[in-house]
Amino acid sequence: MKTTLTQEIEKALYYYCIELGGIVVEEVTMPDDQGIVDTLACFFKPNAATEWRCYELKITKADFFSKAKLSFIGHYNYFVLTEELYEKVQEDIPREIGVLVYRPYHQAEDLPAAGTFFIAKKPVKRTLQVEESALTQRFMASLFREVQKAKRMSYGTSYFSTEQLYKELRRRLAEKDSLQADNYYQRFIEDVQLALIESLEEELRALEQDYEFLRQQRQLRKRPTEPLE
Repeated sequence: MKTTLTQEIEKALYYYCIELGGIVVEEVTMPDDQGIVDTLACFFKPNAATEWRCYELKITKADFFSKAKLSFIGHYNYFVLTEELYEKVQEDIPREIGVLVYRPYHQAEDLPAAGTFFIAKKPVKRTLQVEESALTQRFMASLFREVQKAKRMSYGTSYFSTEQLYKELRRRLAEKDSLQADNYYQRFIEDVQLALIESLEEELRALEQDYEFLRQQRQLRKRPTEPLE
């Protein structure tokens, strides 16, 4: 489960890379058992070359020293740290790995992210640690995954089947007190009942109109034939 700070820094890094002119995606699985890159950015250079940058986000000292694989496979590779953590671990950062330090804004109401970064340590350029064709394929697959997520958000609940929605409601019911006053199941039942009543009332009005029309037609047929003058 990602912490609020992790999500905040991820979002800031996303917009930071975009501002630099990169195409960026998060959580890209690498080929050849190279792990998962937290954030991968692709930059197209003026000479038509492609530059790849990898970012590994660490929030705590324990996370920094964990045995999780570091997927530094790009031309340029960075740790993304808080300023406090950087002061604690800077002596343990390899020479070729750069460091971006996160700095939150004091006010970020009108900005896309809550902070930005400064380069505390520049990386050394390296050759790619995986085949670029394989890297491009994984990058595109991750971009497609994010497009699917955006589509689901755009389509809303219409994207999911009734069975999927029902299972999700059942799952959420287990996490909430079903006797709460604002229980959504009770609200849903009330909404369904209200919709049913409105539908029946509308049907009744239509039947009443049909009945009145037929009654008038019957009266017209019963009128006596008027004599000729």
